[in-house]
Amino acid sequence: MKITTLPIGFAACLLSATLCSAQGTMQTKDPIIEQIVKEETDNSQLETLAHQLFDGIGPRLVGTPQMQKAGDWAVAKYASWGISAKQEKWGDWRGWERGVSHIDLVYPREKSLEGMQLAWSPGMGKKTVTAELVIIPDLADSNAFKAWLPNVKGKFVMISMCQPTGRPDYNWTEFATKESFEKMKKERTAQTEAWRDRLRKTGLTNKTLPVALENAGAVGVVINNWSNGFGVDKIFGAYTKKVPTIDIGLEDYGMLYRLTESGDKPKISVHCESKELGPMPTFNVVGEIKGTEKPDEYVILSAHFDSWDGGTGATDNGTGTITMMEAIRILKKVYPNPKRTILICDWGSEEEGLNGSRAFVEDHPEIVKNVQALFNQDNGTGRIENISGQGYLNSYEYITRWLSKVPSEYKTDLKTSFPGAPGRGGSDFASFVAAGAPAFSLSSLNWSYGIYTWHTNRDTYDKIVFDDVRNNAILTAILAYEACEDPAKTSNEKSILPIDPKTGEPAKWPEPVKANRHGGFD
Repeated sequence: MKITTLPIGFAACLLSATLCSAQGTMQTKDPIIEQIVKEETDNSQLETLAHQLFDGIGPRLVGTPQMQKAGDWAVAKYASWGISAKQEKWGDWRGWERGVSHIDLVYPREKSLEGMQLAWSPGMGKKTVTAELVIIPDLADSNAFKAWLPNVKGKFVMISMCQPTGRPDYNWTEFATKESFEKMKKERTAQTEAWRDRLRKTGLTNKTLPVALENAGAVGVVINNWSNGFGVDKIFGAYTKKVPTIDIGLEDYGMLYRLTESGDKPKISVHCESKELGPMPTFNVVGEIKGTEKPDEYVILSAHFDSWDGGTGATDNGTGTITMMEAIRILKKVYPNPKRTILICDWGSEEEGLNGSRAFVEDHPEIVKNVQALFNQDNGTGRIENISGQGYLNSYEYITRWLSKVPSEYKTDLKTSFPGAPGRGGSDFASFVAAGAPAFSLSSLNWSYGIYTWHTNRDTYDKIVFDDVRNNAILTAILAYEACEDPAKTSNEKSILPIDPKTGEPAKWPEPVKANRHGGFD
């Protein structure tokens, strides 16, 4: 593929440009666009889709029965709209099913605690374990840690720092004196560094420490992975193989830590019924509306279907999923005979390394080389506010032309940057960019996504802002329609990337990465 420098006339395109609302008033009315807007305005299915997927099925951790159930639901839903779809298997993953969890303080008083097992944490069957808590001590070095290690036998071991405050910094900024806030931050920084040093002196890592503890006879590992907001924790995967790893909310974790530190010898009771299921199939759900004039060129609606399972995966990436589902539903109804083939791809195992989209890129080179455009949405519930050209030299020409057809009220505050830089990860569009296909991220307004819903126990239906998601469904459907109708094939000519300060040479375009097709077993 030819690589060229950016023409002088395009230099101004490097700057972000706010799309002028006047474009909406100057454009000629298109009956298909009017029908797209009317269908979503009068007959939106977003709330129904969200309820069925997030409330009814729940989180979609790869390798779980819920992910399989969600795949079956999606195929049936597409079929009910007259869209052919299938689950396309590309590998397998460690199968696991979350069960009932109960975590209670039983001494020196009784209190039910907020907490849950981490994903893929070993279960306990019908057994309940009651035991004392201990804290990883601050010892001189790894030899001292090895000498102390027998003390964990029969105990739950706390391996996370006790946070000095459960209030997010924005709350301190609003109410604290400047002196008080600065004092807290200084103390927190010192405490964080001291805790990291404490763990470093064990000679182990975040991954190997829990394994060493369970091998020494600990009955469980207790953590708090606070997400810097009120009542919210990140919930990822466990490293233990024999005993449960549980995350306890900051408020309760702090209480347990202080009781342990002060010598009260608190005890907790833990009951976790998760199950190992062996290898489970991993798949993408792929739906298709066949093109009538250029069936071998493709417009792809892209979102990852899997999620972590601390909440229900509502905004990561449930809202991206239902945006694309709603867009293709509308297109099938008002534009049933597109000039190019429209695919909707619900990717599996994005959260473990873009594996579903990477597998698709490997398995379907004939599609990848003929992508007209791919539109991906994956950063929360907010209105789409930014589109980058992903380093494609001529992306300004066609994306701006398509956006000019979008009524102004659906691109309020939307900014673009051209040619931009190629995405190297983060979401599934990057798998296609690495293969040279024109794939674009529809980036959304924040809505405190990083703190409150990204991979957290609070990523649930109630965090969805449906007005914004409706906006996104309309915008996406119009972009897909315009990409289908465009007489010209989009250019995937690459711009020369900025100088890499490490090498003194232009940065290199990202290379395709192979999918992990047998994951979760190491």
